[in-house]
Amino acid sequence: MTEKLYHKDSHLHTFQAQVLSCEPGKNGFQVVLNATAFFPEGGGQAADRGMLDSVHVLDVHEKQGIIYHTTDKPLSPDSTVTGVIDWDLRFDRMQQHSGEHLISGLVHQKFGYDNVGFHLGDQEVTLDFNGSLTRENLLEIEWAANQAVAANFPVEVSYPCQEELASLLYRSKIEIQGQVRIVSFPGYDTCACCAPHVNRTGEIGLIKVTHVQSHRGGVRVNILCGLRALKDYREKDASVKEISVLLSAKEALVAEAVSRLKEEQFTTRGRCMALQEKLLFRELESLPEASENLSYFFADLDANALREFVNQLMARCEGYCAAFLGNDETGYRYIIGSRTQDIRPLGKALHKAFKGRGGGKPEMIQGSLPATQSQILDFLKEA
Repeated sequence: MTEKLYHKDSHLHTFQAQVLSCEPGKNGFQVVLNATAFFPEGGGQAADRGMLDSVHVLDVHEKQGIIYHTTDKPLSPDSTVTGVIDWDLRFDRMQQHSGEHLISGLVHQKFGYDNVGFHLGDQEVTLDFNGSLTRENLLEIEWAANQAVAANFPVEVSYPCQEELASLLYRSKIEIQGQVRIVSFPGYDTCACCAPHVNRTGEIGLIKVTHVQSHRGGVRVNILCGLRALKDYREKDASVKEISVLLSAKEALVAEAVSRLKEEQFTTRGRCMALQEKLLFRELESLPEASENLSYFFADLDANALREFVNQLMARCEGYCAAFLGNDETGYRYIIGSRTQDIRPLGKALHKAFKGRGGGKPEMIQGSLPATQSQILDFLKEA
């Protein structure tokens, strides 16, 4: 059994230990020490990384009480090594995990929901609850969690016996065999957990709920804690400031300014579409009767206007009528129609010639072609 130094002191990041064994493994070498401060993967939290002397620790896992360190180089058995964990990474994960306990405990207290899923990634933290929560509910939970941070009370860790466990109310996602480790945030949460946590709630820092969505009959909640939350705030603050300058609006009023700009853009787009329709109508009026096999190319045209243009062409055209939207660099989207023939064989031939994509009905097809205007016209001429 490896002595788990991280359970004795979650803030221990440098230690000395004896190498008991070192064996080749799939992704390096499997090193066993008599004691370690490296936390193995477990409880939704990834393994620590760091160094054993000059050797990199790439992964850590536990099997039947023995902790294996995956290293990039071998270490000599019976030697004494100095272990140094990546403290910034460890502390970040402790902030996120302890923040998750506060959120999950408060949700359980106020709404009776269980945390049925937890993922602590390098970029985001997700919590899955088996009940519905609104954004307003989560704002209330978020505020209470940050009050707990401000109170800066101690986080308690205990190893109750089976008799004590029988009378203890605590959260647990799985059935646990053997000794149960209880992590308690008094007044907020009591949960079985094997991971290292902060010593006091003040170390967690800011707790921010960033997103919520429906998930498997309940909700999935995204949170950020501590320095991650600060980084997120900085990024969003910089974006708001930039938008504020671009729109000449106060930072607190950027949403209103964007809404107004959106309305103006919608109005402008409507006017452009009306002008496009007038120009296309003039083009249609200039066509001679019974025109045959017509092709038009547009650099900028509304998709609905393009489709309506082809519909109008079909009424005045024998053979096929085609409209292409795009440019020679990025290719063209197209709509091709005919009221006198099945147009699908032409589409298949175009796709085969230019590796295009699309489909449709006998009277109308649409798709895209990575080709130039001259290539398309030459092909249609030959076809």
